[in-house]
Amino acid sequence: MGEHLWGQVDPEMVRLAAAFGGGVGGTYQEMCGALSGGVMVIGLQLGPKHPGETEDLMRQTIARYRDRFLEEIGPTQCAALRDGLYGPEGQEPCSVLVQRAVRILLEVLNEATEA
Repeated sequence: MGEHLWGQVDPEMVRLAAAFGGGVGGTYQEMCGALSGGVMVIGLQLGPKHPGETEDLMRQTIARYRDRFLEEIGPTQCAALRDGLYGPEGQEPCSVLVQRAVRILLEVLNEATEA
């Protein structure tokens, strides 16, 4: 995802984000890694670059991303998603969820930058 937006990604950022996969560290209990990863991407793309800059657009975009995630994918908690439609017991693998989350993320980022 980051390579699509920025051409390259610092390997340390990849390591940092990896800890959020599987509902935070593979516990499958906390926020979905696809959602938290999307929030990190929005922060990098729209967050303030200098002290004192506004966070309004970033926060509004994160709220839209979360709302769309809830509407189109389901709960934000990994365990609830795995107990439902996604994961080893679900009807679809988590990779399908990630693809949907990335599509939503790109849409809300495009909306934010076109506004």
